[in-house]
Amino acid sequence: MAAMIVDSVADEVLGKIRARGTYRRMRVLEGAQGPRMTVDGREVLLFAGSNYLDLAHHEAVVAASVRATRESGCAAGGSRLISGNRAGHEALEAELAEFFGREAGLAFNTGYMANLGVIQALLGPKDLLVSDALSHASIIDGARLSRAEVRVFPHGDVAALAEILAAGKKTSRRVLVAVDGVYSMDGDLAPVADIVNLAHEHGAMVLLDDAHGTGTLGATGQGSAELAGVTRRVDILMGTLGKSLGSFGAFVVSSHKLRDLLVNTARSFIFSCALAPPQVAAARAALRVVIDEPQRRVALQKNAARLRERLRSHGLSTAPSTTHIVPVVIGDNATTMEICESLLERGFYAQGIRHPSVPRGTARLRVTPMSSHSPGEIDAVGDAIGELVAKYPAESIPALGFRQPDHNEGRGLAP
Repeated sequence: MAAMIVDSVADEVLGKIRARGTYRRMRVLEGAQGPRMTVDGREVLLFAGSNYLDLAHHEAVVAASVRATRESGCAAGGSRLISGNRAGHEALEAELAEFFGREAGLAFNTGYMANLGVIQALLGPKDLLVSDALSHASIIDGARLSRAEVRVFPHGDVAALAEILAAGKKTSRRVLVAVDGVYSMDGDLAPVADIVNLAHEHGAMVLLDDAHGTGTLGATGQGSAELAGVTRRVDILMGTLGKSLGSFGAFVVSSHKLRDLLVNTARSFIFSCALAPPQVAAARAALRVVIDEPQRRVALQKNAARLRERLRSHGLSTAPSTTHIVPVVIGDNATTMEICESLLERGFYAQGIRHPSVPRGTARLRVTPMSSHSPGEIDAVGDAIGELVAKYPAESIPALGFRQPDHNEGRGLAP
């Protein structure tokens, strides 16, 4: 009887999801994360991942993970505050803090959990969280759980942010501005320097979610804040270990006092099993590669620029992207997924993205090159996308190119 009730609920909700064209299924990938993988039984060139620097199968990263597995096993065995805190965790956090020029770091199991932990630790019902309309869902959910007041400004609109901060400091106990450094579906950069300057002018803190900037941007790979020249001025910087660093998990770097506060109050840290030793060792090795092999970062950005230019030669806009996340906004859900499937048949995997990951009416192909893709492979995927899009009449792709969404809609998840 209970199963029948559950299935009835599932049928009702899934029916609505199918009706609006946003039903999802998981593809099955085989092989090591790299430029070529097998997707649903078909060998393809992968342009849908976040292993931007191709470190997930790097010889040094794998060797470090294997050594840690043999020496320490496959699990930490508990939460960090009980039995899971290993010397490797402390070393990784110290190395991340040194890399970013900060006092201390703290590892979390995911970027989602890091944002939830930080926001809940710093804010409560009498406080204010200010966020961009296209901020990641983890920032939105962290705000909800903190019970702080939330104000959302139009994407990248610094003037609107200034107005909110000027009003908010008069009525709120604490104010936190939480934004992405690189927007994961559009590939554009936040105006990080302007945000930091405004926030500090109004006595607010800044949390920068640089999941997609860590390792990939800046002179040394410190990310979007380094690119903007304000790395040391960002109050709290969050990055992930599972994208450019080829491992799993996330981290926060800031001050010793914030680390102590998070250890004592961040529920997503306190009540989670610690990262496994092989993951920690892999992340440490990958960080060394990021430092020692800057050519990977250079190659990634060259590939992204080449891809944008190749798509432009087919009359396709990739605006507002300036990074290694390259969107081709199509608009219609069904058309987007048809093109995605046709690409797969041609040997390219670039996933179609729909609401709620992006605002309604802006479904897109999200194309993510890697540092190790060859120029020929970059051109081939660009040509394939151009040829497939050209098969559709213009009226069937009303949003081709970038459409600025209604800032009140955002991802459909705005608080």
